[in-house]
This record gives sequence, structure tokens and C-alpha cells, in this order.
Amino acid sequence: MPGHLPGFCAEMSTNHAAGSAGLRYQADERPPDALALGLGLQLALITVAVPILIPTAVMRAGGATESHLAWAVFAAVAISGFTTVLQAVRFGRIGSGHVLVMGSSAAFIGVSITAVAKGGPALLATLVVAAALLQLLLSSRLALFRRILTPTVSGTVIMLVPVTVAPIVFRILNEAPDGSPAHAAPLVMLVTLAATLGISLKGTAMLRLWAPVIGVVLGTALAAFFGLYDLDRIAAASWVGLPGISIPGLDLEFGAEFWALLPAFLLTAVIGSIRAISSSTALQRISWRRARPVDFRAVQGAVTVDGLSNVLCGLAGTVPNTTYSLAAPLVGITGVAARAVAIATGAIFLALAFLPKALAVVLAIPGPVVGAYLLVLIALLFIIGIGMVMQDGMDLRKGTIVGVSFWLGVGFQNGVIFPEIVSGFAGGIFSNGITSGGLAAIFMTLIVGLSGPRPARMETGFSISQLPEIREFLHRFASRNGWDDTMENRLDAVAEETLLTLVRPEEESGTPRRLRLSASKGEGGAVLEFIVSPRGENVQERMAVLGAPGDDASVEQEVSLRLLRHLASSVRHQQYHDLDIVTVQVKAPGSGA
Repeated sequence: MPGHLPGFCAEMSTNHAAGSAGLRYQADERPPDALALGLGLQLALITVAVPILIPTAVMRAGGATESHLAWAVFAAVAISGFTTVLQAVRFGRIGSGHVLVMGSSAAFIGVSITAVAKGGPALLATLVVAAALLQLLLSSRLALFRRILTPTVSGTVIMLVPVTVAPIVFRILNEAPDGSPAHAAPLVMLVTLAATLGISLKGTAMLRLWAPVIGVVLGTALAAFFGLYDLDRIAAASWVGLPGISIPGLDLEFGAEFWALLPAFLLTAVIGSIRAISSSTALQRISWRRARPVDFRAVQGAVTVDGLSNVLCGLAGTVPNTTYSLAAPLVGITGVAARAVAIATGAIFLALAFLPKALAVVLAIPGPVVGAYLLVLIALLFIIGIGMVMQDGMDLRKGTIVGVSFWLGVGFQNGVIFPEIVSGFAGGIFSNGITSGGLAAIFMTLIVGLSGPRPARMETGFSISQLPEIREFLHRFASRNGWDDTMENRLDAVAEETLLTLVRPEEESGTPRRLRLSASKGEGGAVLEFIVSPRGENVQERMAVLGAPGDDASVEQEVSLRLLRHLASSVRHQQYHDLDIVTVQVKAPGSGA
């Protein structure tokens, strides 16, 4: 399944993302409890069906017992609720601190059915845990994959989420019980859509908070009038219940079936991690009033929770989880990005896992109502993906990667590209548009990166005293590329100001750190990359708020920041738990700088 339509813009001199000035509550603010609970209920209403339906489909298609099916559904809903809360709280290196909802992954359906059919729930459990360990490894070493898992790749994946969900949405728009009037489903859809869009576009700021709920309530009321609301399902459900525990354990024999399916599970786990990266990046860009760079430490936390969630899913013997993106457009409609909403959503998930009747009330909402609401959200989500792709501007190479990857994803998702071969390969893993399109984007990004000029590199102490060594390195680099003294002096100045900005005076006598500097020739100039262990302050953000009220930078730092902003055409600071990476683009004289 997918996830404020932000005012995305191309990054300016500091590659800074657009903020969301119209937010009522940003990520770290606490809204009224009633508001947080109401918005949490909205998210729960539109997502809780997924961790119910996907495990049900997988276990039935794979031939699992009814007792394990009931347990797998319960475990999926409970784990989704717990890890949704975990995403919001951001405990140490765990969690993103944003409204990211967890739930069962549709990308794993094909390979999960094959695993259950060939080795039972125990084989599925082992493969899910193995895939989760890969995700945890990726989260801990995310900086190593920064040249592959780029905004271009992440944005393409987000754009493909609506592509994979749209067929389901269009199908459920037409769902109606036998014997109901032919005009019932279209009228219910139109009322839900008109109420949601009308209030979102023309309502007051307070009314827009409740636009989705009002649309769902009005649509459901009309559906009940036509007899589309399933009251029998609610009546048959018990008030409180817990299925029998059916933990399958792990299949540690590692037979032929395990090794045959392992590559498909690992590949799907990589795509799931990219989706978590994309979702976390998208939420960060719309969850704060003031523009700020992407905090890759929060992205690492999101991927870590994705991995931990799948460890729990594997141990419980249910289908793997993924990070949903549905909260992003909901933030745009309501103006509330507070993490308290995610906590409320997770708590409602946990409550629903133990309250079958309450769960039935949610599942009884007619398809035309759910479909109309999802139609609005996936449309906004597609625009968010475009904004992520455009954040660094667009050129021919990036346009080719995005365009080809997107349409390959569309083709594979709709089964029109070699369907006989694709459906039979690795459990049909490439039939999912996110997987096929995402891998195409990764592959082309990797090819572009490998085909570029090899950068010059050096490693030295992270200290102002190392400037002579750095200047000599840059002198050789400039000479090798045929640049004159003006460009060499510009490179020297950029390196010095970047170092002055990153180094604190007290660090000169403290524990020594190392600096890795690489220099490569780019279009119209040079690209310098400084890699050091983290300090905690983001240079890119400091440049964006330079001279603002409350700016407590020292005079020396402010001078360095101003000079760096003047000398460099672009500055990007990526902060990870284990590394700080500052990438500076320097235009050569006469190249339009």
C-alpha cells in the first residue's frame, strides 16, 4: 500500500529542501489529544485492512492451516502497531521520529506464497528473518550506498507506489453486494470524493483537518442507505478475542528450497529498504515549517525499524512488513505532521488486534468509500515522488533514469512485458512494479556512477594544521585538469572554509579524527567531497538560516559560512550516525558561475 502536497522546488545554492510553512503542528509538536487520536484513527482506518488481507491471502494460497492463518493475521496487525509507534518515538538509532505507518508488504506476496507452499510457515519464518538481517545491515551502513540510493531512485520508487496500488483502488471502487442498485457504488464514490476534495480545497483550516473523516463518514452513511455496509460481519464478530498461539519456529536445515528462495527474499528486502528510505525522506520534507536538509540519521532509524519489524514477523511466522507512505498526503490535507499521530495509529492497531468487533467495523466500510479516499491519497503521493526527483534539478541522464524506470515498472506491474517469463521467475518477484522499476533505477544509477571520471582521493588528519597538505593535493588535481590559478585558488578557499566550518576550536586538542577528501571533475567545474566522523551540526542548514534571529554561530564560523556560500555553487551536507559527508560543487571561472 502507499502514503500535504508540499511546495517542492529545485534546490538553490545550498541544495535546501522546501519546508511546509502552512503546517499547524510540525513533527516535534504536540497537538491536542483528541486531534491526534482522530487523525490516528484516520490512518488506522485506511491501512489496517492490509495486514489482515495480505497474510490471509498468503496463508490460504500457500496451504497453511486455519489456526496458523488466524495467528498470522493477529501477529501482523499487532507487530504493525508496535513498530508504527517505534518509528515515531526515535529511541537512539531506532526510529525516524515521523509519521510512518508499518504494515504487511505486498511485494512479498508471491515469494511468501511459494515459501509456505514448499516448506510451510517455518521456511517462511527463516527466509523473512534472513531478509530482515540484510535490512539491518543496510541501515547500519547506509552511507556506503549513498551513490546508489539517491533521491532519483527514491523518488522513482515513490512514484511507482501509486502504480502498484491503482489497480486495487479501481477494483474496489466497483465493489457492491449482489442485488444492490447499479447506481449505488458510483454515487457513494462521488459523495466521498466530492466531500474530501471540496473541504480540502475550499474549507477553513480547522475544517480541513477533518476532511478525510467527513468524506468517509458521509460516504459510509450513503452506503448504509443503499445496503452496502456489511452489518452482518460486525454482528458475527466477538468483542474481545485472541487466537491460539501458532509460532512455527525456524527451519534451520537450510535445504534446497531455502537457497532457491533466498535471493528473491533478499532482493525484495532491498526494495523494501528503498521504500523505507523514500517514505522517510518524503515525510521529512513536509513535516517541518522551516526548510531543512534530509537527516539521514532519521532515515537510518526508519530502515532499522523496518528490519526489526521483519525480525518480529519472521519469528512470529507471518508475512514481512514494509513502511507505508500514506501519511505524506494526509499531512498535506490536515497540516498535522506531529509524531503523536503515529503513536495514536499504532495504539489503535494494537487495540484492534484484540478487538475483533472493532476490527469488523473498519473492514465493513464499503469499497467505493475506501477507494475514493485512496484515490486522493495516491494522486498526491505521485506528486510527492515527482518533487523528490526534481529536488536537485533535472538533466538528460536523470530524466532518462526516471522515465525508463517508471515505464518499465508500469509495464511489469501490468503484465505486458514478457509475462510468461516474468511470472515464472523467482516467484514472480518482477511482476511488482516497485521491484522491477526500482531495480532498473538502481542499475542505471550505478552505471552512470561507474562510467564517470575516477576521483582523486587523499586521507589526512581532520585539523586546520593539515591545510598545506590539502592545498598541495588540490594543486595537483587542478593541474591535472588544466585549470589556471584562479580555479586553484577557488578550490583552496572552498576547502579552507569548509574545514573551518566543520572543525571546532576545542577539537584541535581533543581526540583526533580523520578526513577523507575526494575531488572529481564535474560539468563546468569540480566536486569536492569531505568525509569525517559526525559533529552534530548541519552545515547546509546553518547556511540556510545564516543571519537569522537566534543564530548563535561564532563570528569565525559565520564568516566561513558566508564565504563558502559565495564560493560554492552547491553545498550538500549528509549526516549519518557514523559519517558526515559534505559535498561542494565549485564552478570553474568562465563556466557561468
